[in-house]
Amino acid sequence: MHEQEQENQLRKSRRLATGLLVLMAVLFVAARIAQPRYPWLDFVIAFAEAAMVGALADWFAVTALFRSPLGLPIPHTAIIPRNKDRIGDSLSNFLEHNFITQEIIREELRNIDFAGAAAGWLAQPENSRAVARQAVRSVPSLLAVIEDDDVRSFIQHRVSRTLENTQLAPALADILGVLVASGHHRALFDHIIVLCGRALEHNKSYIRWKIHESSPRWMPKALDEKLYERILEALQSTLDEMRDEDSEWRMRFQNVSNDFLHKLRTSEEYEAKLDAILGEVLGHPLVRNYVVDVWHDVKDRLVADAAAPDSHMAAKLEEAVRALGSDLLHDANVQRKLNQWIRIFATETIVGRREVIADLVARVIRKWDADTMSRKLELHVGKDLQYIRINGTLVGGLVGLVLHVVSLALA
Repeated sequence: MHEQEQENQLRKSRRLATGLLVLMAVLFVAARIAQPRYPWLDFVIAFAEAAMVGALADWFAVTALFRSPLGLPIPHTAIIPRNKDRIGDSLSNFLEHNFITQEIIREELRNIDFAGAAAGWLAQPENSRAVARQAVRSVPSLLAVIEDDDVRSFIQHRVSRTLENTQLAPALADILGVLVASGHHRALFDHIIVLCGRALEHNKSYIRWKIHESSPRWMPKALDEKLYERILEALQSTLDEMRDEDSEWRMRFQNVSNDFLHKLRTSEEYEAKLDAILGEVLGHPLVRNYVVDVWHDVKDRLVADAAAPDSHMAAKLEEAVRALGSDLLHDANVQRKLNQWIRIFATETIVGRREVIADLVARVIRKWDADTMSRKLELHVGKDLQYIRINGTLVGGLVGLVLHVVSLALA
């Protein structure tokens, strides 16, 4: 509720309570004056007199909460302004131990379907489109933050420092070891044999020419041709032998692979060679300039696409977001798990920081001056407190009337 509206309501209820007090005073005076002529006005006098006492007592009590009545320094008045910090600490402690608890937070979150609500919202085309467009609009700003010099510095320094602290040879050995254990090296060996067979088949004429070119002039051509056929036959026979699963060539290749992996894991020489090669490659100006050129091209393309009305990024992202929402909407099991995770995370987060939250309340109240806090509280509860004054006036009058009747009965 707006403070101005609270102010108006407080003013109206205060006028009503004060007006009732004035009415009781007028009634008391009028009854006193007319009582000699009308003895029955004793009952009215008793009612009005007790009502004024009740009204004044409740006025004093209500006023003493927020300020000193009539500005007099009466003890135990202006209770809220004088105890502002203590009230803040008490409110903070009450909030921490009675509201921000595991049981209450968990119970409040139990019936909230976070995942379902989010999925249903994202599954709507207009919402997924809005999310995608908003995300794509932020791309140019994000890219503008990343300076080209930063990219170059990253390439020159960050990667180099990372490589300095990383043992490349053992890491490479682990990767190759997985491939060898999976038998991929045998497929590589077969592929090498196929490539060699193709090379031999496509270069037969060249091999014949080289043999004839290298032979002495006096050697007969028939003998050259015979030598060519023998060499070709030997090469083809060797390739056929290498294709055999149990061939010695395969065993040698396996031993060479194992020996290479062992040296990668244990040899400092291999580590040094790899570091030198990578350092030389990454430090070469051509590599650095190439990477920066690629970065420029990628950045320009992303910025242009983000600004285009028919942005491919936005379309793909919209499709992905909508598909995510639709899939999640129809998967109750995933929704249940997500909701459970969100509830646990939210509960642990809120309860884990309840001291901070409660302390925030206390710190804010401490920062308020006494008049501000008193004014805020009075605006919130002052209307109800004025009705206490009204009730005190009426109840006091009725009690006075009853006591007057009782006194007459006992006389």
